Amino acid sequence: MYNLLSGITVIEVSSFVASPTIGLYLAQFGAEVIRVDQIGGGQDFKRWPLTPEGHSLSWENLNRAKRSMALDFTQPEGRELLTKLIRSVGVLVTNLPVGGFLAHEKLAETCEDLITVRVMGWPDGAIALDYTANAVVGYPALTGPEHDPAPVNHVLPAWDLLTGAYGAFALVSAIRRREQTGLGSEVRLPLTDIAMGSTANLGRVAEVLQNGVDRERLGNGVYGTIGRDFVTADGVRVMIVAINERQWQGLVRALALQSGLAALEARLGVPFTGDDGVRFRNRDAIYALIDAAIGALPHAELAAKLDKDGVTHGPYKTLPEAVTDPRLISENPMFAPSADNPSGFAYPAAGAFATMPGLERLPPAPAPVLGADTRDVLARHLSLDPEAIARLIDAGIVGTPS
Repeated sequence: MYNLLSGITVIEVSSFVASPTIGLYLAQFGAEVIRVDQIGGGQDFKRWPLTPEGHSLSWENLNRAKRSMALDFTQPEGRELLTKLIRSVGVLVTNLPVGGFLAHEKLAETCEDLITVRVMGWPDGAIALDYTANAVVGYPALTGPEHDPAPVNHVLPAWDLLTGAYGAFALVSAIRRREQTGLGSEVRLPLTDIAMGSTANLGRVAEVLQNGVDRERLGNGVYGTIGRDFVTADGVRVMIVAINERQWQGLVRALALQSGLAALEARLGVPFTGDDGVRFRNRDAIYALIDAAIGALPHAELAAKLDKDGVTHGPYKTLPEAVTDPRLISENPMFAPSADNPSGFAYPAAGAFATMPGLERLPPAPAPVLGADTRDVLARHLSLDPEAIARLIDAGIVGTPS
């Protein structure tokens, strides 16, 4: 964590991944993020994975460093209290519908400088999730085994995570604009726009429009260059990518491919040096040479050779194997022990992804207990006295930890 956004307070009314990720990233950089949930927990409060006791490890980690307020959204008094809180703070992150009780236009009637960042499915308000957005933009058609035409969804909610990062960036940009002009704004972030826009930024839309067809499925191969998974003599599967000429030459040296490639160039009548495209078009023949060379080497020897010649590589691991890798977790300054989690389970937790030399890096803060900050939030942001807060609690309008 870093204290770069201290002084910024955000009300977050959200669930699942994309919208909570916006608040998480802001909190990791020092903003006060107040997550508001239904009393007893919202629709993602028990989202898998769960501990044996039923605590959501997803909720626990997507809400680190935030504060928690609980209220009853089903009661008009609860919704009114929430709208007062949002107007008092002036910044809202949510994935609730455009036309609901948290519509920006309604909230801005008495808070003209309100900033709302709203995660949506489609721009027209139709529902979409990461998995359905991914399906409609075409990536599953390229994912999976080379000769199997069935679409394959990836298990990483990539569009949710990109939306979270883009949402945090957009919110800070909107705050900067408000500081300069005094104007509020609503930022709408449809998942399908994030997915299709990201696809376009990678050149994929232009590629298809130019070619009239989609690219071929490559399995674990990397499009446009030499990169694929290979198996060593001791059965280790490793991903190797030669993304530029320097790495290609390093791969040739590391695996002693010079004579084999020279014979292949003579047979095919093409030069491989200096042209990634030529290498990619003739990848099957090149991969046969690489397969033979790697298949004769144990992984440790291969890794040493590739490291010596500056070739990018990485063995495939399961997550249980990855969490024991010191470079990834135990010796990684991004992670720190976290023992005071609401679940009671102690484990290394991730903080801010960025490393900023010269700035103090604070350890990752735990997620709050649901409703733990209700009293303080009402007192500080709505100036309610203890008696008024007690009445709200007794009426079941707001909640505190039991």
